[in-house]
Amino acid sequence: MKKIITTSKAPAPLGPYNQAVLSENTLYMSGQIAINVETGVLVLDDIQSETRQVMENLKAVLEAADMTFENVVKSSIFISNMDDFVLINEIYGSYFDEASAPARETVQVARLPKDVNVEISMVAVK
Repeated sequence: MKKIITTSKAPAPLGPYNQAVLSENTLYMSGQIAINVETGVLVLDDIQSETRQVMENLKAVLEAADMTFENVVKSSIFISNMDDFVLINEIYGSYFDEASAPARETVQVARLPKDVNVEISMVAVK
């Protein structure tokens, strides 16, 4: 059995998918990009601001499922330029306790939706 998780506090999906799906105690979160839900505008000022917006969007989805970043067990980070890794990692890391941070991979890709620089998806367990 699966339950669709949605919130107006994070950007609506750009296609035929949902913000997240809860299956038993596991939350599968779709990738988020840096759309400011209040303005509908992409936050592309710099990679730190962009990453922070992505994390805030993920936080909103977690909250809609009554979870926090402490529940996250796996993250996937897709970036358009590996040279941005250190700056992305700095912002991403500020949302986790390093001792209990989730498993993760970071992959450079050729292109992301709406030509953003970073997209992050997560899996969380209650």
